[in-house]
Amino acid sequence: MTLPKHLAIIMDGNGRWAKQQRLTRLEGHRAGAQAAQEIVRYCGELHIPFLTLYAFSSENWQRPKDEVSGLMRILENYLKKECDELIAKGVRVGTIGAVHQLPNQIQKALQQVCQKTANGNRLRLTLALSYGARDELARATKAICTKLKDGLLKPEDIDEALLERHLDTSDLPDPDLFIRTSGVKRLSNFLLWQLSYAELHFTPVLWPAFSRADIDIALADFAGRERRFGKTSEQLKT
Repeated sequence: MTLPKHLAIIMDGNGRWAKQQRLTRLEGHRAGAQAAQEIVRYCGELHIPFLTLYAFSSENWQRPKDEVSGLMRILENYLKKECDELIAKGVRVGTIGAVHQLPNQIQKALQQVCQKTANGNRLRLTLALSYGARDELARATKAICTKLKDGLLKPEDIDEALLERHLDTSDLPDPDLFIRTSGVKRLSNFLLWQLSYAELHFTPVLWPAFSRADIDIALADFAGRERRFGKTSEQLKT
């Protein structure tokens, strides 16, 4: 079965799952963190080399302060608790997004985990934190404009490849498969440039209940699709 090289996931439905279970939203987020931990393990076992998880969007700052603070604590606990296992499993952790907006202790924890896992060569785990695709594109455009102003670039130098080099994902391949849980069918400002040719898979399963079996369903769906990238089916056969 053909597997994606890069899998990107919006982990949606923690709050709704918690409501169904008569739990608090933060308990739903904790269950979601456990689900993420299991999916990271499974992707490593499947030898999928790149996994990107939408962990906290730029829009999530608008949520109640107590929920945001709780999410930050869950993230910090995950980073500290799972660091040794990530190293043992050959997982290299990286981030995309406006990470400087995160609390200082979270930035420090992220920096430590990224440094300690830097030699991981089995799975590249990218956490999208304080991330928004429109913000990413705006920041990339601003960086290019600054270089134009300083005479480091000419207008004729600007092309798709140049813009990609200024994106947060400049050292990552574009995702082949995108999964969103909870039945919601939208991209929600996630990797808008990078998902241009990704296969999209939507599932009604709420994220805390998302399992290895659900990954298998998405991977089987992906393997059954014909990826033409603008070509005809006949051209692919030649």
